[in-house]
Amino acid sequence: MISNRESLSMAESKAFIESNENAVELTKFIKKFSGIDLKKARELRLKISELNLMKVKSDQISKIIDLLPETTEDLNKIFVDISLDEDESHKILNTVKEFIK
Repeated sequence: MISNRESLSMAESKAFIESNENAVELTKFIKKFSGIDLKKARELRLKISELNLMKVKSDQISKIIDLLPETTEDLNKIFVDISLDEDESHKILNTVKEFIK
């Protein structure tokens, strides 16, 4: 049953999936493709939200956490329907760089 419609990154969704014994394969998939752990994912979501960028929505933050873009070109692939100005892009990319291994 859906109790909340909130966009989650792969790392954040893994916490919900791990409690289900039937989701072992999905958990392995997420672990393979997620470049960040749950604690860092939540911290990154908070830091990006605190930038107070009006154009950035929750689902886009989830994609940023999943993809961890390192360049403006990578970031623009997430923001297809809108364009970020240079300052907004740099703020997001600098925040993401703090969390890249």
